[in-house]
Parts: sequence; structure tokens; C-alpha cells
Amino acid sequence: MRAVVFDGKRVEVVDDLEVREPGPGEVQVSLSAAGLCHSDLSVVDGTIPFPVPVVLGHEGAGVVEAVGDGVGHVAVGDHVALSTLANCGTCADCDRGRPTMCRKAIGRPGQPFTRGGRPVYQFASNSAFAERTVVKAVQAVRIPKDIPMPSAALIGCGVLTGVGAVLNRAKVDRGESVLVIGTGGIGLNVIQGARIAGASRIVAVDANPGKEAVARQFGATDFLTSTEGVRDLLPTGVDHAFECVGRVELVRQAVDLLDRHGQAVLLGTASPTAEASFLVSSMFLDKSILGCRYGSSRPQRDIPLYAELYRQGRLLLDELVTTTYPVEDFEKAVGDAEAGRVARGVLTF
Repeated sequence: MRAVVFDGKRVEVVDDLEVREPGPGEVQVSLSAAGLCHSDLSVVDGTIPFPVPVVLGHEGAGVVEAVGDGVGHVAVGDHVALSTLANCGTCADCDRGRPTMCRKAIGRPGQPFTRGGRPVYQFASNSAFAERTVVKAVQAVRIPKDIPMPSAALIGCGVLTGVGAVLNRAKVDRGESVLVIGTGGIGLNVIQGARIAGASRIVAVDANPGKEAVARQFGATDFLTSTEGVRDLLPTGVDHAFECVGRVELVRQAVDLLDRHGQAVLLGTASPTAEASFLVSSMFLDKSILGCRYGSSRPQRDIPLYAELYRQGRLLLDELVTTTYPVEDFEKAVGDAEAGRVARGVLTF
């Protein structure tokens, strides 16, 4: 079958990958569409260290092809969106409704694939850049069949992370102010999450002025090409600042622009050794710096919620899918993404 494989030196679209059958508590999914996320590119450039060879991709949707023993919540033929959380469901964190903190869902890459008889790793317990993949049953969430697959694919990462950061982690309230630094796929979802939450002022910042129209479409009330003008709009600062780029200087700017009792939420993927600084004295007015993994999401609860918001016209998905690419055009999809020509490119199989 076809898949996008990174061998540590180069990325290649191959056609000789094999995947095993699902075991107990697992599901095999035939992928229809998969979003190209910055995290996939971060594996290639080394920002996210990962063993190789690896099948990339982690934001996908498809049709259940087979189920292992003990799986009852999805059946063959169901449409599903995939999450990256291969959580155990039984530890203390899972029991508290914090599956993103499950230790079995972090840093335990499996090898359900083979190529030429040699094992190949799975990225983010998912590997959506393949015609078929095997995931833990908890990662497959049934969605209505009337949601287009390219749009549904984006729920599993960009929406869960961006909207989830607003609703689950920051808990933005009605009438509050929000600053979003970076308007890529995650940033746009933060913007629409803030709109859904009822924020009264949503300031989007991106160095590319060409992104203003789409930022406003998703809910931004203001658009700036740098953070320098934020205080002109909100002299006392913002209630919530979301850094969606992963640059330490932008983390500092997010912290510096907080109002009293404000929160800076870190979403951008920086180098594992990156260090950010801030003035300790600036934090004493009940300000907070919050890390956020995967939108603090609970996929089996959140994905159906976001699917319903989409059907009501409140959550934008179709507008995120700027271009779809056959998987063979992976390099073109990467080039368009790196040049900022697309909000979210989607690979199709």
C-alpha cells in the first residue's frame, strides 16, 4: 500500500508498505484524507526527535475496515476521525478525564508496519499518511457520514488542539479578550474557539498580511502583522494570549502582553532544548503561563461535539481545507504549506 515514509534523511512516497491486522482492542482504518500538520514537518527537520523509519501523518479520517476482539463502539463501515491519544483508559489520569496526561499515551511508538520485512515506526500512534493504519480502539471516534472526509480529518489534531486549548485549558469566558500569535492551522482554530466561547475581542497576529482575510473569517476582530500594536488596541493587555508558532521571543511577547490575571497558553512546537525567559515580577498579579498538550482534549467526548458544531455551522472546517493533494503530490503539499499558501493542505488516498 502507499504511504509517506521518512527514513531519517529523506521523505518518500512508497507503495510497498504493509500493516498488520488489528489485535484485541484495536481498529484498522482505511484512510480517506489526512491533514498536513506542522508537527509532521517537525519530525523531518529534527524539531521533534523520532525513531526512523517512520510513517508520517497524525490528522486523519477514514472508514473502519476491521476491528479486533473486544471493540464495540465502532464497527466495520463506520466513518471515524482519528486522535493521537493511545491512552490506556484505566490509569489515574484517564480516570480523572485527563487522557492527554496518560503515560501510556506519551513516547511509546509502536511498529505496526513493515516494509521489505523490516519494521517501520508509527508516528503519534497514528500514521495517517498511509492507505491503512491500525490504532487503539480508543483513538477511533465515530462521526456522521455526511461530514466530508477532508474536513473531518482536521478535527483529529488542529481542531482538538486549537479549539480545545480555548475551551478546555484556558476556559475563555464570554466578554474576555484573546490574543492569537500565529494564524496557521492551530491559530485559526484558536480564533474560532475564542469566537465560540464568546470572546469580545480577538486579536490575530501574523507576519503575513495575506492571512488577514481568513483570520477575520474565523472570528478575529482585529489583525496585526506584529505584536507591537496590541497595546494600542487593548492598553491594559489581554486576558488570554496563545502562542501558536513555537518561537521563544514570541512566548516572551505573549507573557508581556497579559493583563492582570491573564494567561499565556503555549501551543507552538519549539525545539526540545529551547528556553524562554520572562520577568518574574510581572507574574505577581495572578498571571499564568500554561502548557497545553493536544488541547487538553478528551477525544471521545470532544470530537462528536465539534462534529455537531460543524453541522450547525458554528465550527468552520471546509474553510480550513485550502487544497487537497493526491498522496503522490506530498512534496507539493509541503512546499505550499511552508510558503504559507494554504491554511491546511489535505492529502487524499
